[in-house]
Amino acid sequence: MIGSAIAGGFVGTLLMTTIMRGASEFGLTRIDLALLLGTTVTDNRRKARAVGYVFHFLIGLGFALAYGGFFAIVGRSGWLLGALLGALQAIFTGTVLVNVLLPVVHPRIGTPETAANEIALLEPPGFLMLNYGRRSFLVVLAAHIVYGAVVGWVVRV
Repeated sequence: MIGSAIAGGFVGTLLMTTIMRGASEFGLTRIDLALLLGTTVTDNRRKARAVGYVFHFLIGLGFALAYGGFFAIVGRSGWLLGALLGALQAIFTGTVLVNVLLPVVHPRIGTPETAANEIALLEPPGFLMLNYGRRSFLVVLAAHIVYGAVVGWVVRV
């Protein structure tokens, strides 16, 4: 199961990242996930993107293992259950993670408390990532559903 979770996580993360990057290129959202993740460790934007993609794939593999563990506990898997988990993960991401947790721990993201003489490298995503465009949450939701469906389809219990 671990091997299939890693394989599903890799393919799912690849598709999710492609969907989100493509949506950004087509002007559907201003989310730059690699930059958002990578600037947690560097303010060099080019390096941040490279680090961010590595972080995103590692996170994707970790979540795939967690999905696999969940599937083993409930005794079933499948693309539909995976898609449901992906949707739940997107809802958590769009509400709690980027709106509450990320601004607290990210050293280079602006907050309402950022002083005028401080320059934030990134605008905070805001609730449902609305600061990155009205369609941003829909893009994130669709990408996470695809990720979950792939992981659920690949991991067999």
